[in-house]
Amino acid sequence: MTSYYPVFFDLSRRPCLVVGGGKVAERKVRDLLRAGAAVTVISPQLTGGLEELARRGAIQYLARPYQAGDVEGYFLVVSATGDKSVNEQVARECHARDIPVNVVDAPALCTFIVPAVLRRGSLAIAVSTGGKSPYLAGKIKKKLEEEFGPEYAELTDLLGEVRDEVLKACQDPLKRKEVFRCLVESDLLELIKQGNKKMIRERISRCLSLR
Repeated sequence: MTSYYPVFFDLSRRPCLVVGGGKVAERKVRDLLRAGAAVTVISPQLTGGLEELARRGAIQYLARPYQAGDVEGYFLVVSATGDKSVNEQVARECHARDIPVNVVDAPALCTFIVPAVLRRGSLAIAVSTGGKSPYLAGKIKKKLEEEFGPEYAELTDLLGEVRDEVLKACQDPLKRKEVFRCLVESDLLELIKQGNKKMIRERISRCLSLR
């Protein structure tokens, strides 16, 4: 049984390849673009959405079938062709070059899998079943959406700003920890929901006084 190591890649400006031009490939492309990757798509045909991305220059598009060696030079590869032989070839070539590869609906060929991800601004909560049941991962993500609303995006940004201030002003690790604990366990989230900016500032000031 494969045991996966959960990790978040920084794909900013990294060259990533998606082989395939269907709806699943489009979803993968959009996820990669959201992460800041430089995406190339290889496929004889594209969905309307991918055609629009190519027209705008958001992706590089090679309008042809996959050819041997196409994976060379890429940081990460996704194969979503629906053609088993092509997917196997892509995976085989990536394995030989130690390039991380994800083959849609073929976990045995993957060196990484993609979890269901709930995003609230900078906050990302990932759910994975190790490739055993993506549907279950999606269902759990839906439940998390109810618990972690859009207000968590603002809370995360706010905590990030305060964290930078604390790290610069306080050298004592224990005092830092106490400040961060105070902030996270306070009623900041409820105050954000209410839009009570005055009380938000007061609550932050109270926690910062613990430095």
